This record gives sequence, C-alpha cells and structure tokens, in this order.
Amino acid sequence: MHAPLAAYEVIAFNTAAASENKIHDDSIAQRFGFRGGLVPGVEVYAYMAHVPVALWGRAWLESGAAECRFIKPVYDGAIARVIVVEDASSEVALCVESAGERCATGRAFMPSKQPAPPAVDALPAGIPPIERPPASDGSLAPGRALGIAPMTITRAMLSIYLDDICETEPIYRAEGLVHPGQILRLANQALVQNVVLGPWIHVGSKVRNYSVARVGEQLAVRSKISSNIVSKGHAIVEFDAVVVADGVRSVAAITHTAIWRPRQVSENSVAS
Repeated sequence: MHAPLAAYEVIAFNTAAASENKIHDDSIAQRFGFRGGLVPGVEVYAYMAHVPVALWGRAWLESGAAECRFIKPVYDGAIARVIVVEDASSEVALCVESAGERCATGRAFMPSKQPAPPAVDALPAGIPPIERPPASDGSLAPGRALGIAPMTITRAMLSIYLDDICETEPIYRAEGLVHPGQILRLANQALVQNVVLGPWIHVGSKVRNYSVARVGEQLAVRSKISSNIVSKGHAIVEFDAVVVADGVRSVAAITHTAIWRPRQVSENSVAS
C-alpha cells in the first residue's frame, strides 16, 4: 500500500468551445438540456490521469492502464475534484465530482502482466477523406478504418495544453512527454477527420499504455470500428485504435466510445 492521496482539484476549462462539435457551445448544449457547453471528456480523463502519474510516475505512462466513463457534464469554470474511491497497491478506483454531482468514474492500474504491444500495423491505417461524408450508419459501419493526418506535438503545444488542464506534475515539461489527455484526443480525431458530425458526446474509453510519446514525434492513429448500435435512443459508435509514434512504435491501445447521434437529434427528426 502507498500513502493515501488527497483529492486533486482543478478549475475545469472548456478547451473546445470554438470546435466543430457544438455540444461544447453554450447555446447549442442548452438546447440539449445542459447548463452550458460540456468540458470535453478527454480533458476530464486528463484530470483523472494526474492520479496514476502521481502514484507510479513514468512507469504508468509506459505500461499502465486506465478506464473512464463519463456520466454527467463538467462545466467550464467549475471545480473538478478527482477522488480516489478505492486504493490498492496496483490499482485505484477514481471518480470526478463537480458542482455536487458525480460526473465520471474510472480506474487506473498497473497490470500484473504487460502483454506485448500491438504491432504498428495490427489495425488498418485508414486515410481521412478529402470530403468527409455525413455521419451515418453507413459511414460509421463496423469494420471501417478511421485514420488521421499524422500530427506532431511541439513543446509549445504541450505547454499550452498543460496550462489548459492545470496539470501540476512536472514530468511532462521536464522530460518533454506528451500528456495522456493529448494521446486520447487523437482518438477523437479519428472520428472528426473521417465524418461530419453534429453535436456528439464522448462517453468513455479504455486505455492501455505501452510507451511514452515525446515532443517532436509524429503521431498517427490506426483504428477500426467494432460496433455501431442504438441504446436508449442514442446512436453509439465504438472503435479500437492504436496510437503509433514515428511509424515504428505503439504508444497506446484505446477502445473509444461516443454517442455520434444523441437521442435528442433523433427525436427532433421524428417531430419534424
């Protein structure tokens, strides 16, 4: 057992207020019944990721794992508290509370056995289309590959991101390491670079780390849609992804789940 951790608090910041996904826009989000634009789930995950790095340091970034599920929104300017619910030597259960609500749950752990990293070509590469089709059952069909245009995170980009999420762990700046939240952002890009979405919501992810990503490396995503279902009126897509650095090293394996067509959109379509 390690020493218990105090709750970790940040002032949440909506990094996507001006993004194409209008669920982060105050006026559009209010039409869906929210108080305002949602802080992206990938940033809520970034808040949660502070805990395992505080506990296990670089080892978690190189071989740890995490799961997160987003239940209720975190809003811009509100305090987000990451609380350790259960604490064991190699696993912590986490929740995020904000404005008196439980907004996210998850866990972070150090696997007892680390499997070999997936081959860099374990999933199809996919090429983002020049003209993205509208999101639909067809364009998000199981088996479809979702790739992204490779990107490189500079030291300046890293610094801005760390400031945006109020990260206090020094390892990222000191060693030039890409933050786990930036890694998970790449999975979002696998959606938005391939189809035109209306307002959509990231609802959860599973992440297995295999190596650190460094400032200056070219990062790409190889992925394949595993399911596209309707549950409680929401159209939900899930896909598996591998983040690859410089085309030669697997950084992380991700299972990413998102509501690509919220129930409210379907209801409005029927009403009209």
